[in-house]
Amino acid sequence: MNYIGYQQVKKIQQHLKNGGVIAYATESCYGFGCDPFNYNAINKLLKIKQRPKTKGMIVISGNKKILTRIVACDLNNPEFDRYWPGSYSIILPTKDVVPKNLVGKHTKIAVRLTKHKQIIQLSQYLHIPLVSTSANKSGMNAIKNYRECVNKFGKQVMVIKGITNFAKRPSTIIDWETKNILRG
Repeated sequence: MNYIGYQQVKKIQQHLKNGGVIAYATESCYGFGCDPFNYNAINKLLKIKQRPKTKGMIVISGNKKILTRIVACDLNNPEFDRYWPGSYSIILPTKDVVPKNLVGKHTKIAVRLTKHKQIIQLSQYLHIPLVSTSANKSGMNAIKNYRECVNKFGKQVMVIKGITNFAKRPSTIIDWETKNILRG
């Protein structure tokens, strides 16, 4: 794990507060992220990624309590412990504070409680969940390392040095209500 120092955390915090987009290491690849409550930041991320506005995005955190700011259900239900922390994104009802551009055409959102140590650290310091979508142009291969991410997106986003490749594939997405696997 690459530890994020106090000064860098402050820069990341200010960047997100100003509506910036970051790129950070996740279990399987680099991901783009922003403040999930900032409508303009989400639009900026969608533009960089060239992602259709109708698609929803995943929100990630290293802390269940932080995810409760997004979802309208009790995450202390022991059923969630079968999937979290880990590489399962679970689709749940949202709270009213969630911007429409975060969920796209949907009424629910996919959230993930990660075990990636750097994201856990960011969660502790930032006190917000992060949008998490692969760092790439929509439909292209995901970026797997820091250097490639800096080369492709370093002028558009703040790239945080980190380690990926703990997982070979992106997270499995499960609709909690129906138990259907939407991506596996």
